[in-house]
Amino acid sequence: MNKNKFALTPPMGWNSYDYYDTTVNEEQVRANAEYMAATLKEFGWQYVVIDIEWFAHGAGSQRDRYQYIPFNELEMDEYGRLLPDPERFPSSAGGAGFRPLADYIHSLGLKFGIHIMRGIPRMAAHRHMPVKDTETTANVIADPSSICGWNPDMYGVRDMPEGQAYYDSLLELYAGWGVDFIKCDDICNTNIYPHNPYSARHEIEMLANAIQKCGREVVLSLSPGPALIDKAWHYETYANMWRITDDFWDNWKLLKDMFWRCELWQNHVSEGCFPDCDMLPLGYLGKGFGQERTTHFSMAEARTMMTLWCIFGSPLMVGAELTKLDQETLSLLTNKRVLAMLTPACRPRQICRDDEKAIWKAENRETGAKYVALFNLGEEEAELAVELQAADMEECTGLTELWTGGEAFVSDGNLKVRLGVHACAVYGSLNEGEA
Repeated sequence: MNKNKFALTPPMGWNSYDYYDTTVNEEQVRANAEYMAATLKEFGWQYVVIDIEWFAHGAGSQRDRYQYIPFNELEMDEYGRLLPDPERFPSSAGGAGFRPLADYIHSLGLKFGIHIMRGIPRMAAHRHMPVKDTETTANVIADPSSICGWNPDMYGVRDMPEGQAYYDSLLELYAGWGVDFIKCDDICNTNIYPHNPYSARHEIEMLANAIQKCGREVVLSLSPGPALIDKAWHYETYANMWRITDDFWDNWKLLKDMFWRCELWQNHVSEGCFPDCDMLPLGYLGKGFGQERTTHFSMAEARTMMTLWCIFGSPLMVGAELTKLDQETLSLLTNKRVLAMLTPACRPRQICRDDEKAIWKAENRETGAKYVALFNLGEEEAELAVELQAADMEECTGLTELWTGGEAFVSDGNLKVRLGVHACAVYGSLNEGEA
């Protein structure tokens, strides 16, 4: 049951969460989309994704106490399907939903995505609202014992034909709006249930089945992590992306931790199937959380993050306010040599990892280009080395460092580089297929 014929490379785009939290509005989405179209689209960036609570009235108005207002009023249609809050998304008024906004984003040559929570709104169940195209009401398909531990909006959906009908009706609505990407939350790991962290397995399948029926190519992204490695086949069968971590932020400890997560998942990257390292917390962040700030990552750490995400093959979603990107940050997102590694044709392989360093390699089976990345994970400047034989580069000449354009130093069959704290270097055999 392959869902992935239309997302053969890792999706690249912008997600509203890291900067806006629950508060993003239509004007802000349009501004970021316009920036992407003008500045980033030519480098492969194309998805514009509205994250959580676009349906909630007054979202963010009680942020000093709640991220998600308990049992808040939600915008819904007569079938219990969530609609955009018209106060924040005025073009959605009159039942238009996200269709006008999606049309505008498509007119820019971009793709449109939304975040959803697993399940059915609790309000719909409590009001016994009908499930479209069935004789059933929402309270029948809702499972009150299946909830999210951090968001109060939804009940899980029972594994029954009418539950499938509800998900079918959602995708009918979203496809009609022109949605190209769905990030579904509280589904990849239902971690409120430690003895059954994959309790939403059937809802993943129902959502994937609904996508198959809707007549539109919709990328399916599953959150939050950490994804369960023993469920890898199931993720690969029913989704395009699945989070291998909980929310990732601009903290070195979290970035260092990502190296073993990538080691764990390196054999599960393929066309249409992408273990997801989560968003790129770069540039300006945090306005919706109450304190706008710049990323805590140093430029060396930011390059390390971008290099790992790309050589591993993770989707790339920027969390920054795009209109405030500085040139140095922009250079991280527009380096064609680094972004060229972001393809399943480059199969990632870790050569070694310990507490002080990690070394990865990849080879593009289509172009013949080879890559090796060396990461200083320690707290002091260090010289790192890798045998060219271990990197499958014995025959390569003229290795180029992809960030600086400098040449590699090779001695006695070893590539050597001196790296600052938390820094990296990544080399490519660009003479073999990539300029």
